[in-house]
Amino acid sequence: MNFLRKLFSSYKESGKDNYIRKQPVKLSLDDSFVHHFINKGGKFLYCTKIEEVIHNLQSISKENKWDTLSCNDVDLLKLTKKIDISIDKTFKNNNPIFVSCEHLIANSGEILFSSNQIGSHKLASLSDNFIVYATTSQLVKNISEGLTGIKTNFRGNIPTNISSVKNYSITDNVADDFLNYGNSNSKNLYLLLFEDL
Repeated sequence: MNFLRKLFSSYKESGKDNYIRKQPVKLSLDDSFVHHFINKGGKFLYCTKIEEVIHNLQSISKENKWDTLSCNDVDLLKLTKKIDISIDKTFKNNNPIFVSCEHLIANSGEILFSSNQIGSHKLASLSDNFIVYATTSQLVKNISEGLTGIKTNFRGNIPTNISSVKNYSITDNVADDFLNYGNSNSKNLYLLLFEDL
């Protein structure tokens, strides 16, 4: 026993090492979002050019053998014209959905949607597969800033059906709290994040 005690007591953490280890790590908004997003199972592709967005969209479709996407966003439909895939302008349960979002929530890795993207559909009733196009200017610190951003951007015409995807692994059905019981918003989600700042 004395041998083990000597072995483990021979390494004592210095005061400087202990101080450094206990310092909180402060990440930028984008680093924080990506950290939480990936830890929850999200698939993240960073793009600096629109051509990269189009290329990544094509690659995702080929990788998953998707021959049809659901998309009703006029701006995103312009991107889909450059790839070889058929587009359904209605959200069908079995087609992957190509959609934009309201905000990316940095402190939790969530993606915030509203009726502007998903209409009156509940997230749980939509396809399990999402491809989300977002820009770095849509990053906000927390859900409160996201809701404030929606209120500011749409004064007088605030969208309804505001909800978020919190988990990116559809096999993990553990609810975050009792309020989500029976309403799983888990999605197999790819994020095409475009640098616009």
